[in-house]
Amino acid sequence: MLARFVAGAAADEFSARLAAQAPTVIAAAGGADQVEASFQTPGGHPSRHPVLIGGEPLDETTRADIAKAVAALPGVGGIRWSDGGMMAVSGEPVFRPLHCQEDVQALLRARTIRFEESSSRMDIGSSALIDEVAAALRPCLGAIIRITGHTDNSGPEPINIELSTERANAVRSALVRRGIPADGLRTAGVGSQRPVEGLDPADPANRRIEFAVIATDPISPTPVDTPAPR
Repeated sequence: MLARFVAGAAADEFSARLAAQAPTVIAAAGGADQVEASFQTPGGHPSRHPVLIGGEPLDETTRADIAKAVAALPGVGGIRWSDGGMMAVSGEPVFRPLHCQEDVQALLRARTIRFEESSSRMDIGSSALIDEVAAALRPCLGAIIRITGHTDNSGPEPINIELSTERANAVRSALVRRGIPADGLRTAGVGSQRPVEGLDPADPANRRIEFAVIATDPISPTPVDTPAPR
């Protein structure tokens, strides 16, 4: 329960940060004092998919410029106007790595999710780090996130692959318990096949978990907005 509260608070902070940045880019695009961006769902939950409110007197070119400016903020997903006059239409490939991937990578550069030796049971000290990973992933809800387990090359490779897979699954289960939807998480174990660049394959530092955003939700693409018929 506490972990979900922490993750939810982080999501609130993330959406609040986007909401604080949006007025500056909206004003620069020609929407000062006429358009605001809401980063909340109708139920009041934080969202990275903003609704643009106002701007009815503006021409469609200016509205498109405003939507593109908000879409350029790191972590923003699909955009729509509250009056339905302009919907987010993707003119780019749907997939773009999201800001949450960078946030998770930054966390794991400094610390490591640790496991008991030859086991998929996480060290108790890793619980707080998993809390932070869940909070960092929350802005990417709706994306497909891959969790990959790695080992060093000690021991037979079939056992390494099995162990790395079990560890990736253990991390997935821990994230699900913290409120990250299970259907957005994929796991893989690659054993010792992909050591860290520059490290000896036997180096224990190769024992790690990696995260990657491999696809975004196709119904909420990062948009390049074009006018819809009024």
